[in-house]
Amino acid sequence: MTMSNRELVEAFYAKIWNARDLEVAHRIIDPNFRFRGSLGPEKRGIEGFLDYVDAVHTALGNYTCTIDDLITVDDRAVAQMSFEGIHQAAFFGIPATGRNVKWGGAAFFTISHGKLSKLWVLGDVDAVKQQLRAGSATGF
Repeated sequence: MTMSNRELVEAFYAKIWNARDLEVAHRIIDPNFRFRGSLGPEKRGIEGFLDYVDAVHTALGNYTCTIDDLITVDDRAVAQMSFEGIHQAAFFGIPATGRNVKWGGAAFFTISHGKLSKLWVLGDVDAVKQQLRAGSATGF
């Protein structure tokens, strides 16, 4: 069964990020996937991307991604996103605070041959850092 571009993006967030169903990654992501997120360097391939997913989930418990808006055109998709998690391990060099952090972002996908081939995510990293440092003597 072929998935529409909308279904691919929805499955990417619901199944891979939120439910951590890593088998889905191998079905909907191109083996040469190129991923660039706001939280780190570019990752290549499915395994490199899944390492990134693991790192984010390690730092942020109950991490979820919510699609606020999604537009697909031809081989492209763009999503307005909300991200949230509980700071449970070092993140941006800041030790765990136990705080719930929320931020917004945008995700730009390229789809090739029915699979996600490229993704660039721009998240509000400053908002994350400010929330993690809230209440500290140093401010932001």
